[in-house]
Amino acid sequence: MRVLVIEDDATVASFLTRRLADDGHHVDHAADGQAGLDLASEKNYDVMIIDRMLPRVDGLSIVRTVRDEGDQTPVLILSALGEVDDKVHGLKAGGDDYLVKPFAYSELMARVESLVRRFNSQEEKTQLEVDGLKMDLLSREVTRNGQKIDLKPREFLLLECLMRHAGQVLTRTMLLEAVWDYHFDPQTNVIDVHISRLRQKVDRSFEEPLIHTIRGSGYVLRPPA
Repeated sequence: MRVLVIEDDATVASFLTRRLADDGHHVDHAADGQAGLDLASEKNYDVMIIDRMLPRVDGLSIVRTVRDEGDQTPVLILSALGEVDDKVHGLKAGGDDYLVKPFAYSELMARVESLVRRFNSQEEKTQLEVDGLKMDLLSREVTRNGQKIDLKPREFLLLECLMRHAGQVLTRTMLLEAVWDYHFDPQTNVIDVHISRLRQKVDRSFEEPLIHTIRGSGYVLRPPA
């Protein structure tokens, strides 16, 4: 899941980005409203978590702007303002949910997952499937021919990327950008290591492999010929 966090409180932002990343989600963070608005306009996200009180551009103005631009990405508004009128203003601005600070991470994630599930049920599939390999994007369960495959968060993201682009050769740079967000030197062997681990789990117990190396180019997930 791709998440945009717009939060100027360094402690809250650090906590959220760390926990979301640990859970295997791709997170972008903006520390002020204008930077957050720029990211929201430039990239596609599954959900946006926006603090109401922000420098430069306030949270409700961000929500109104993205809605005016036709962006229907689910928005969870965070705020220390917890009166009924505050919540009503947030929802009327275009927010999909409103969570008052301080909050428990478990509640925040429950709300985020509910928003994404609701949005996905209307806009896009919540499951990926390639030749018996199935991935549930909400429960994060992966099976092949009914056999459960346990993946670590980064392995899940890597497989999701391969499945979303099934049949397309993905270079190491493309995978680094999609899964590691350029946090590693392109010369690193982190891709090869994770692909090897993924193969052990996805292909080892089956007659036909799905993950293939294209020498000099990258990797591709494709069904047997």
